[in-house]
Order: sequence, then structure tokens, then C-alpha cells
Amino acid sequence: VQLQASGGGLVQAGGSLRLSCSASGRTFSGYPMAWFRQAPGKEREFVAAINWSGSNTHYADSAKGRFTISRDNTKNLAYLQMNSLKPEDTAVYYCATPIKALPSLTRLPDDYDYWGQGTQVTVSS
Repeated sequence: VQLQASGGGLVQAGGSLRLSCSASGRTFSGYPMAWFRQAPGKEREFVAAINWSGSNTHYADSAKGRFTISRDNTKNLAYLQMNSLKPEDTAVYYCATPIKALPSLTRLPDDYDYWGQGTQVTVSS
């Protein structure tokens, strides 16, 4: 399974970005997808997750109300729409998916087996 994250960049505080994650190597629609981020000197942290159909989502408290995770199973793409960005959102953002379907959405990095290469998001104040 290969994941490719894209869409990062430099944006001013209050701005928006949409990250994309393309997947290949297996049936995309059968598995949940998640976004994590890692800032310099910090541990990787959960941002959002979505189930196989898109009917169920889960967000970190820091993302609720500002970020939206979605997916298009016809295009093998997952998205993270980020609005009202803050300087503290600056990080490398990774998409991830587990090796097998999970009974419920999880925010633990160890539950995800495949990871994209990351895309840098920088929010200036």
C-alpha cells in the first residue's frame, strides 16, 4: 500500500488549506483513513480519522470545528480541509491507514501500519 500526501504550504493565520492523500495498492474503500501531524520536537499526534464509507468521523479536540476529514472512494482519495488555521497548527501532516479493518476509529499511531511521506504545513502569525 502506498500513500501520498500533498497540499501543504505556507498560509497566514486564519487561512485555509486542503490536504489530499492518494492511496494505491489495495481496495481503498475497505479501510479507515486518518491524519496525524508532527511538529518539531514533539510527538506525532492524531488529528482526524474517517471510516471506510465516510459515515463516521473522529477528531482531536484541537481540530474540532476547524478541520473536516472526508474521502472519495471513487478516486482513492482522502482529504483534510483545514480552516481558521493557527500558528500552532504548523507541522508535517501524515495520512495513514491500517493493515486491516478496525472495529472502531482509533487515534493511536500504533494502530496504523501504512503512512504517507508527509506534507509540510506552515502557518504564519
